[in-house]
Amino acid sequence: MEKRILFLDDMRVIACFMVIMIHSCEFFFIDGPDIGIHSLTDGFWVSVIDSAFRCSVPLFVMISAFLLAPVQGDITTFFRKRLLRVVVPFIFWSILYAVLPALWEETDIVESLLQLTHNFNDTSGHLWFVYMLIGLYLFMPVISPWLEKAGKKEEQLFLLLWFLSSCFVYLHDWLGPLFGECYWNEYHTLWYFSGFLGYVVLAHYIRHHLKWSRTKCLALGAALYLTGYYFTATIWYDRITTADTLQQLELSWRFCSPNVIAMSFGAFIIIRSVFSRRKHENRIVKEISALSYGIYLMHILVLGAVYRLLEGQFPTQWTIPAVGILTFIICCLLAKVISLLRWSKYIIG
Repeated sequence: MEKRILFLDDMRVIACFMVIMIHSCEFFFIDGPDIGIHSLTDGFWVSVIDSAFRCSVPLFVMISAFLLAPVQGDITTFFRKRLLRVVVPFIFWSILYAVLPALWEETDIVESLLQLTHNFNDTSGHLWFVYMLIGLYLFMPVISPWLEKAGKKEEQLFLLLWFLSSCFVYLHDWLGPLFGECYWNEYHTLWYFSGFLGYVVLAHYIRHHLKWSRTKCLALGAALYLTGYYFTATIWYDRITTADTLQQLELSWRFCSPNVIAMSFGAFIIIRSVFSRRKHENRIVKEISALSYGIYLMHILVLGAVYRLLEGQFPTQWTIPAVGILTFIICCLLAKVISLLRWSKYIIG
C-alpha cells in the first residue's frame, strides 16, 4: 500500500477553504446574471480577496492528478472507485439543489429536474467543477500510457504549448478568432493542449521531474504566485468601469489563464515545501481533508444563510472573510455529522 502523502491533506483543506472564500465574494459583485458592484470600494476588496484564491480549483485538479496520474492497475476498478466516491454524491446533491428551491417556491421542480439531464441548475452553479473533473477522470486512462513513457523534455514541451494556449483568453478579447477558429471550427491550433488537462500534466511533472531545493521552491513559488496574483487582481479591478457583462469582468479569473496558472504552480510548490517535512498526521487536517468533497458539495446551501445573517453588520473587507470562515466551520461540522451515518459515502463521498 502506497504511503500517505501528508502535504496533500493540507493542500486539500486549503483549496477547500479558498473555494468558499471565492464564493463569499459573489454577494458583492454579482446581481443575478449581471454585474452588481455597489461601489469601487466593494470592487477593490473583491479584487484583493477573490483574486488571491483563484488557484483553488487548479489545486484540486493537481491533487487528484498527483495521486492518480498515470492510472495504475485495472481501469474498471479505477472508474468504479470514482463512481462511488464522486459521481453518486454529485447526483444526490444535484437533485437536492434542484428540489429545495422548488420547495421555497423559487423554481419549477419539474423544469429543474429536467435541466439535470444535460447540465446543472442556476442554484448549483458550483457543480460545474464536478462535470469537469469527471471529464478528466475519463481521459486519464487515455493519457496515462504517454505519461509513463514521456520524459522530462516531452512534458516540458506539452506544458509550454499548454501555457501558450492559456494566453488565448486575452488574445480572443483583443483580436477575436485565432489560428483557424471560425464559426464552423472552434478547434484552434493549440486547442488539444488547452484546458484543465494541462494541470494533470503539470502535477505529474512536479511529482516526477521537478527536483528543486526547498529554498528554490519557496522563492520561485512566491515569485510566481505574487506575479500571477498582481495581474489577476489588477486586470479585474481595471475592468470594473469598462466591462458590460460578468464574462468580460472575470477575464483574468479564468482558471486556465496564464496568470492563474502561475499562481497555481507557485501555490502548489510552496504548500508542498512548507508541509512536506511534517512526519506525523494531523488528525484535524486529515479529517477535514477526507470530508472536503462533501464540504464542497454542500457549502452553497450554508453560504447564503450565513451571508443573510451577517449582511450589513460589518464593512465589506470584514464581511467577506467572516462569511467564508463561518461557512467553512459549519460545513465541516455538518459533513462530520453526515459521515457518521451508515450510507454517508453516497452523500459526501
